[in-house]
Amino acid sequence: MDIKKMRFGMLKAKGVTEIRERALPEMGEFDVLIKQETCNICTTDYGQFSGLREHQGYPMAGGHEGSGIIIEKGRKVKGYEIGDRVALLYDACGRCDMCKSGQEGRCADADILDKFSEDGYKGFFGFADYMVVPSRRIAKINKDLPSAEAGFLEPLATVVKGVKLVKAKPNETIAVIGAGTMGLLNALTLKAYGCKVILTESFDNKLENAKALGFDVIDIKKEDPVEGVMRLTNGKGVDAVVVAVGNSAANNQSVKMLKEAYGRILVFAAGYPEPNFDISSNLIHYKRMEIIGTFSADYIDFMDAAELLNSGAVKVTNLLESKTFKLDDFKEALEYASIPGKYRVTVEL
Repeated sequence: MDIKKMRFGMLKAKGVTEIRERALPEMGEFDVLIKQETCNICTTDYGQFSGLREHQGYPMAGGHEGSGIIIEKGRKVKGYEIGDRVALLYDACGRCDMCKSGQEGRCADADILDKFSEDGYKGFFGFADYMVVPSRRIAKINKDLPSAEAGFLEPLATVVKGVKLVKAKPNETIAVIGAGTMGLLNALTLKAYGCKVILTESFDNKLENAKALGFDVIDIKKEDPVEGVMRLTNGKGVDAVVVAVGNSAANNQSVKMLKEAYGRILVFAAGYPEPNFDISSNLIHYKRMEIIGTFSADYIDFMDAAELLNSGAVKVTNLLESKTFKLDDFKEALEYASIPGKYRVTVEL
């Protein structure tokens, strides 16, 4: 395959994008060459574009929710064939203590946001037409699943990680605060695990979407979310709460939604500016409460997420905006994704 260069979208500064070219990295014997089809815009992407995540640094060649087709592979690549559709995992060295313990999401050598490429970029280069990546960084996705839906592998893996940490069990009732992309993805995953889910939200389009997917919803414009949860649980409260929006009000509501004892709170979302969490340690003590943080995902979570997508146990069709953008319209795509109330926006590559 005589492909020498890759075109990619990048952030030069807050609100400033460019489409650039760079030499395609040389393929190794364990690498694959992917013709990227799509990459969805994550909150981290449009958040930095909007100036809310300046700590991530520049120049940022972001994008990590990508999917494409293998068009060439190294001679030692096993388990994948040319023509396979794949989605992207995080990179991990496989050698450090974290990797050896199965915590690849905490790999000491692979924090791509803290390091620069040889030619001076941060990021995963997800918004690129071609990618060369190690075969350990991909998972096979059914070809009958649209590429933009395959791109949900990474966000779904982070949800799977959180669901495991919060120890969700069949028949438990769990409240999810926020019915945006990640809130609904949490809800769909919890439903696949056999849980009953209550969603709280303010945007009308998200409330309607959640209802259409079969969830109990609380419109916080019309009802106090804590009172709504108590109404739907006959005053008992929920077994656990997933805080899927990054704000102080949501953090503080979660405590009041829990059952009398042994309730769990999963802090799924970060927020910028940084939210507060006002809670008494005595309350945690006497209510035997657990507060759990989650971030990133490990390789086993990616494999579990791939199975959920491939089997149809989690269907993400309703989590995508119908309007899509070409790579040359990268800035317009980020602007559109930044509009409050939007689901995932797809860049076609």
